[in-house]
Amino acid sequence: MDDVADDSGAAFAGPGMRWLGHATTLIADRGTVVLTDPVLTPRVAHLRRRRGLPPTGPHVFDPDVVVLSHLHADHTHLPSLRMIADDVPIVVPRRAPDAVPALRAVGSRLIEVEPGDTVQIGGVTIRAVPAAHDGRRWRRGPHTTAALGYVVSGDSQTYFAGDTDVYPDLGQWVAHADLALLPVGGWGPTLGAGHMDPQRAVLAAQTIGARRTVPIHYGTLWPIGMDSVRPGKFFGPGADFVRRARRDGLDVCELLPGDYLGGQFRT
Repeated sequence: MDDVADDSGAAFAGPGMRWLGHATTLIADRGTVVLTDPVLTPRVAHLRRRRGLPPTGPHVFDPDVVVLSHLHADHTHLPSLRMIADDVPIVVPRRAPDAVPALRAVGSRLIEVEPGDTVQIGGVTIRAVPAAHDGRRWRRGPHTTAALGYVVSGDSQTYFAGDTDVYPDLGQWVAHADLALLPVGGWGPTLGAGHMDPQRAVLAAQTIGARRTVPIHYGTLWPIGMDSVRPGKFFGPGADFVRRARRDGLDVCELLPGDYLGGQFRT
């Protein structure tokens, strides 16, 4: 695949990316399309999509590969996975099918990985890296499955962080990424441990020497009935990150769900 189109029909030449909201992105490089943490429905449990419609368009439902960062329902969303073409491989953290047996319904296309493992899909190499985040499906239960991030390498190197805080050896696992997709918020009025706010995301971008960074994991999902509760936590993290990052001389770009960066990450 040389080009990927957004819903309007405008195309971007790989390497490039499209943000579909929350932690869901399309990464295009060397003719290969990677879909991250797909949430493709109007709601996830008690969360509803507050900005924009569920994503559509080329390769949303038939990418070359899906990667799942961890097992929380807003990242491993079973109804969305069932919407993906049934021949698409799905890269998951090691032991994820044991923790979420329903994942086995997708059959033999699950590829289990842990930090340091690589998977070759089409023209790209996908390398699993650590994440400082609770990898369990539920808050109570054994810690059998670790959260991950992924580095997609082709003509460029794209770091999809999933959900994480900055950790001590992040710069050793991820260095000089051409594009970093970093979480800067969440889906509610507060952030717990294992998350980055805009200030921590700036530190992460500096730590990995990112050439360009796009903030994700904010401004999409919000608890039903809480629209008026701290709305700045919904709308604000992306712009806050961009302001802080540019003040520190970083190259960053805030997108809306559905927006894309094409070519060599042109705006």
